Amino acid sequence: MSYDLMVFDAATAPREQDAFMEWYDAQAQWSEGHSYDNSEVTTAELRAWYDEMRQTFPAMNGPDATWSRDLPNDSPLWDDPHVTDYCIGTQVIYCAFTWSIAEQARDAVVKLAERHKVGFFDASGDGRIVFPGEPYE
Repeated sequence: MSYDLMVFDAATAPREQDAFMEWYDAQAQWSEGHSYDNSEVTTAELRAWYDEMRQTFPAMNGPDATWSRDLPNDSPLWDDPHVTDYCIGTQVIYCAFTWSIAEQARDAVVKLAERHKVGFFDASGDGRIVFPGEPYE
C-alpha cells in the first residue's frame, strides 16, 4: 500500500463533493490513450508543480526517472523513500508515496499546490479536496 495524493487542474474539476468523486474515479481509469509518465501531456501549472516536486521526490518511472531497476544492488536509491511513483494525466497528477514519509509528502504537495495554483486531493488520508485559494488546515 502507498500513501496516495493527487493534484489537479482546478479549472476542470467539479467543486461539489459527489461530482468531484465521480470525476476522480473517471480520471483514475487511466484511459486517455497516452503514456502516464510524461509531463508534456498535462497543464503548464501541473507541469510546474511536478518539476518542483521532483527536486525532493524524484520520479520512479518515465523520462524524468532518476531511479532504475538496473541500479547496482548497493545503490542508496534502492532504499530512498522519497522516490515517488507519478501518474500524469491531462488534468491530474497522482502520486504514490511510501507511508514512512506521508506527512512530509503531504506538506510538500500542499505547499506546492498553493504555489502553482492547482487543486489537491488527499486520496489516502482524510479525503479532503482543496481548490486554489482555499486553506488546508
